[in-house]
Amino acid sequence: MARRIAAGAAYGGGGIGLVGVAAVGLLLAEVQLAKRSVGGGLAPLPPRGDGLYGLAFGRTQPLFLGVLGDSTAAGQGVRRAGQTPAALLASGLAAVAERPVDVVNVALPGARSDDLERQVTLLLSDTSRLPDVCVIMIGANDVTHRMPPTESVRHLSSAVRRLRTAGAEVVVGTCPDLGTIEPVYQPLRWLARRVSRQLAAAQTIVTVEQGGRTVSLGDLLGPEFAANPREMFSVDNYHPSAEGYATASMALLPTLCAALGLWPEADRLDAARDEDVLPVAQAAATAVREAGTEVTAARAPWALLKHRRRRRIRAEHLEDHPPRGTAPAVTERP
Repeated sequence: MARRIAAGAAYGGGGIGLVGVAAVGLLLAEVQLAKRSVGGGLAPLPPRGDGLYGLAFGRTQPLFLGVLGDSTAAGQGVRRAGQTPAALLASGLAAVAERPVDVVNVALPGARSDDLERQVTLLLSDTSRLPDVCVIMIGANDVTHRMPPTESVRHLSSAVRRLRTAGAEVVVGTCPDLGTIEPVYQPLRWLARRVSRQLAAAQTIVTVEQGGRTVSLGDLLGPEFAANPREMFSVDNYHPSAEGYATASMALLPTLCAALGLWPEADRLDAARDEDVLPVAQAAATAVREAGTEVTAARAPWALLKHRRRRRIRAEHLEDHPPRGTAPAVTERP
C-alpha cells in the first residue's frame, strides 16, 4: 500500500483510500467522540525556540538547523522554549558537534503537508544563509483531515527535493501513530494506527528517493510512551509533553548528527540491532513497526535500515531561552 501511495504521488494518481467506504460513517462518528475527549484541556501555544545554541563552543561559524512541519515540530503542548523539539535538537547537535547551532523554526500548528511549500520558501528566502540540515515532522493533520495520501506525500517529496537542491541534509520524522491517543476508542484506534502507519511508510519511500533520511516516530517512541501516557502527553491528551518531546528528539538526534557526518559509522551492519539493507518499500514497512528506526538511501533500489544508539536529552535542565554558554548534558543510551 505504501508503494502504491508513493507511486500515485510520483505519477499524479488520485487519492488512494486507506479506509473502506463502508467504514466512513462509523469513523466520522468515532472522530466526534474523540474530539470531545481530546479537547478536555487546552494546550498552550508553542513558545519560540529560535536562537543560537552552544555558545560555550566559541564563536565559530554556527551550523544552521531548519525545523519545518506541524504542531509537533513547533512544540505545542509545552510552555518553555527549551522544551521544544527545535531547542532540544539544536542543543544536542551543538553538544555533539562542539559547535554553535543557529535554529530557525518555521513549523505551524495545524499545518498539513500542503503548507510545506510555504515553509520551505520562507526558510530558503535568504540565499546568503541556507540551512545545513533540516528536520520535518508532518502527517498527523493529513490523517485527521483526510487529505488523500498521494497528495500528502507528493507535497513532502517536493519539499525534500527543494531542500536537498539547496544543499541541506534532510531528516523526516514520519507520521506518528495516532492510535496511541488515549481518548480515541475502538474501532477508530485501529483505523488510526493503520492509516498513520501506511502514510509513514509512504513518507519514508518518497523521502529516501529524494536523498533524505527518515526516523519512524511511531507511537512517539514505543514502550516509554505506552507505559507512561500521563507523562508523555500534554494537558490536552493529544500533543506531547516536555518528556514526550525529549523522547522524540532523543530518537531524531543520532540521525541528525549522522546526516552531517558527526556520528561514528561502523564498517559493518550490526545484526544484533536488526540492521539490514532492504528494498526501500520493505525497509519502509519494517521501520513503521518499530519506532526510532532510521531509513536512509543505499544503492537504488535499496535502503539502509539502522537502529542507532540514542543520546538521552535531559529536558529538565534546559533553560527557558537558548543557552548562552552551556550545552545540555547528553548521555549515551543503548
